[in-house]
Amino acid sequence: MPSPALGNEPQHTADSAHTPSGRQPTMTLAARITLVVLLVAELMDILDQSVVLTALPVIQSSSGAGPAATQWLTAAYSLMVAVGLITGGRLGDIHGRRKILLIGTVVFTAASLLCGLATGADVLIGARVLQGAGVALMIPQVLATLHVTFDGENRSKAFGLYGAVLSLANVLGPVLGGLLTEADLLGLSWRPIFLINVPVGLAVIILGRRFIPESTVQKADRLDLTGMLLSALAVVLIVFPLTEGHTHHWPPWCFALLAAGLLVLGVFLRHQRRKQGDAPLVTLSVLRGRQFSGGLSAQLVLGLLCGLFFMTWTLYLQRGLGMSPFRAAVAFVLLAIGELAGATTAAKSAGRFGRRMPQAGVLIALASMAAYELQVSSRQGDLSLLAMTAPVVLIGFGLGMVGGPLADMSLAKVPNENAGSASGLFNTAMHLGIALGTALTALVFFAATNGSPDEALNRDAFTSVLWWVGATLAAMWALMFFLPKQANSQVG
Repeated sequence: MPSPALGNEPQHTADSAHTPSGRQPTMTLAARITLVVLLVAELMDILDQSVVLTALPVIQSSSGAGPAATQWLTAAYSLMVAVGLITGGRLGDIHGRRKILLIGTVVFTAASLLCGLATGADVLIGARVLQGAGVALMIPQVLATLHVTFDGENRSKAFGLYGAVLSLANVLGPVLGGLLTEADLLGLSWRPIFLINVPVGLAVIILGRRFIPESTVQKADRLDLTGMLLSALAVVLIVFPLTEGHTHHWPPWCFALLAAGLLVLGVFLRHQRRKQGDAPLVTLSVLRGRQFSGGLSAQLVLGLLCGLFFMTWTLYLQRGLGMSPFRAAVAFVLLAIGELAGATTAAKSAGRFGRRMPQAGVLIALASMAAYELQVSSRQGDLSLLAMTAPVVLIGFGLGMVGGPLADMSLAKVPNENAGSASGLFNTAMHLGIALGTALTALVFFAATNGSPDEALNRDAFTSVLWWVGATLAAMWALMFFLPKQANSQVG
């Protein structure tokens, strides 16, 4: 049932009203199509962050990109996404979440076409920036629309599927990038990793315009331009040195930028306090709720874990165990199978277990990570793909139980009129966490290997990384005590 906080009644809803027996009705066909379109939009967004990784060597050789330009093929995209998420969320609140989602999809699709047609590194980097701008408009609308459109068990199932898509996209991106590049479709080399977004993006635009319900704040305020500039500047000053620090061996200017970023962040928060009640970019009242603030902190730690584990695991598999890129991709597929099973389990629970579901997932991942660490340290270079199958699948299973329920419960008590702003903050926490995890990678992995291909060095460094990953999982488990013990209904 649409919330009274919305100014525009949804054209299609998830039929969230309860039947007289108290049982939740199944989703209508229109609601199922809405959910699929939203999840496909999210899949495109997340895949494009990692799909380029396995294609980078080919892109570098064919475009003549130097080391710095090659790094910016990923950094430019991530930085632009992080900069625009908070503003993108608020634009959806003000101008309509479906409208902003479709505008973002148009920008992203056009930028993907430009990436596929680019002949030089400079054009490709510029197109990646444009892709990031489109994603910054799209991502907050997905979570916000799920939040205001679905209710009850349907809502928990929708967020469970959201978690499944999130998990699969993070892991399968490098696999898809490698397969499409190696296939060399029509002699296009790496270009299909971007061109595949064009037909998918067009389908999202056509179906989204027809089926996604429009929602907006009842009394739309103007955009806080000063807050927008301050938030963007703070994110750039924090994320840029974290991304570039290792490449430049952590010069003093990195720490100066970080300090300046924290200072600008303080100015932004002070500005937002003054703007409360006068069209702020971020409604600070959402941060006062322990459920949202605790979930936001857990999301930040989850991003840190992703930034720390996935990059070092790839290097360990190929440099520490001497696997080919294809065999390393198979290891990622094993993790993805586990994540899909875990996310499916969480979705089927329909929120009945409250915080116990994601906490159980964290404990499964932690125990499996400990077993994997014992394998890595004891079997050294003899660890086979078959031998690591069980702990890797279980690690994925545990992590798959986290994403959907964490997003669902974190946003459950956020008023619908602040859904876009809260979704922007929630996604920004993930990106900041990934940046922090990447920076931590430089300290706990690259500092030990110094870029050496020596197998023993890479194995020892990865063993140290697993201890840090275990610590982040323990911190995430503790932060989840801020989430409700039993599932709470969403605010209407």
